[in-house]
Amino acid sequence: MTLKEFLREWNDDADKILVHTSGSTGRPKPLWVEKQRMLNSARITCDFLGLKPGDTALLCMSLDYIGGKMMVVRSVERKLRLVSVPPSGHPLRGLPCAEPITFAAMVPMQVYNSLQVAEERERLMQIKHLIIGGGAVDDRLARALRSFPHAVWSTYGMTETLSHIALRRLNGAAGTRWYTPFESVKVSLNEEECLVVDAPLVHEGRLVTNDRAELSSTGGQVRFRILGRRDNVINSGGIKIQMEEVEEALRPFLRNPFLITKRRDEKFGETVVILTEATDLAEVSEVCAGALPKYWCPRKYVHVDRIPLTAAGKPARAEALSLAEEV
Repeated sequence: MTLKEFLREWNDDADKILVHTSGSTGRPKPLWVEKQRMLNSARITCDFLGLKPGDTALLCMSLDYIGGKMMVVRSVERKLRLVSVPPSGHPLRGLPCAEPITFAAMVPMQVYNSLQVAEERERLMQIKHLIIGGGAVDDRLARALRSFPHAVWSTYGMTETLSHIALRRLNGAAGTRWYTPFESVKVSLNEEECLVVDAPLVHEGRLVTNDRAELSSTGGQVRFRILGRRDNVINSGGIKIQMEEVEEALRPFLRNPFLITKRRDEKFGETVVILTEATDLAEVSEVCAGALPKYWCPRKYVHVDRIPLTAAGKPARAEALSLAEEV
């Protein structure tokens, strides 16, 4: 979708817009969402970040997904000056405007790529408010951003919540692993320790997520951190292993792209499988043995030409599971 097409849809007489989920755990799902709730979400973010009319916003994400759409809605709600560039892995390359960007939203891959090029890194550091969503920010990326002079945030949200409902600061003295919900948002845990979101301004009713979480309350403020998705738990011989935790433990040691998944097993019920673009599987096995607890170590190592990703750049867990079952 182009910016012109989205603005035409936004300005028509309908009170709802069709959006699609990212498809990280299966096929993308269509959702009809209210324009008023999108405006509510935009206002909440703009107020939190202190954005004002005339500030510059960078649109560098695909308008096929909620992240890109919401950048446009924020510019409409707050009368921001929108600078639009085609979605790419290097959004700051050849940026048409010379002055610093006030506000930008990127996926982790775009931020990582920008850090590798001196000129793009400099432009990235000039952004007054950078929010990163659409995927997990790993420890290495967070460390690379820690000394940035302006605010860098990791977001928590999903298509159903019309982008994010909580932020966590990645840099400076306020850097943390805990997400702080917006004032209008309440969070809790259900009996399966999954996060439950009550955000009436952006979503009707309580939203039960598949994200296993931990809560912390300080001075009446409830914060949370995400442990991983419930459907990404591997139950191997009665031991529950979170795929995302295994991936986080391995990231400092594996150079090639990889993904943790699982397969059915007659003895253990389920076992850990690693998909990797590395060709030396013996080396990957050696790294895993040194970096992981014994019961986290993969029982199957699978070389793939590419790690399966969704169009939004997230791990395609359903496709990964199929690949693991085929071998």
